[in-house]
Amino acid sequence: MTLRQYELGGAELDVVKVLWDNGPATVRDVMTHLHNRGRRLAYTTVQTLLNRMEQKKFVSSNKSDLAYVYKAKVSRERVTKSRLDRLLNQMYDGAAGPLVLQLVKSEKLSQDEIEQLHKLVDELDSSGS
Repeated sequence: MTLRQYELGGAELDVVKVLWDNGPATVRDVMTHLHNRGRRLAYTTVQTLLNRMEQKKFVSSNKSDLAYVYKAKVSRERVTKSRLDRLLNQMYDGAAGPLVLQLVKSEKLSQDEIEQLHKLVDELDSSGS
């Protein structure tokens, strides 16, 4: 699959995030998690989304029990990379630096995230010399 093929619509992304966060789930399980997150979708809508996502190979299903159990086939990292690449190309002509600087300037980072960022900069600095 090319990166472009990892593009998900808003509702599809909400559904696959449930699978990433909670592991394999039935349609009802996914619907319940979505409701708990404030996203009200009908059972049939969730079922349709999962069926379409299976056709697109974003999820797979197993019918070994009474209900189909769906699991994510595409990783969060792969979808994140695809979405970031698209944003970079649309907003920054493919340059990552300005996006990173904008994020660091405008978003509140935890102390742990700041330490991770320092560590990454140090690693990049030492590997570049």
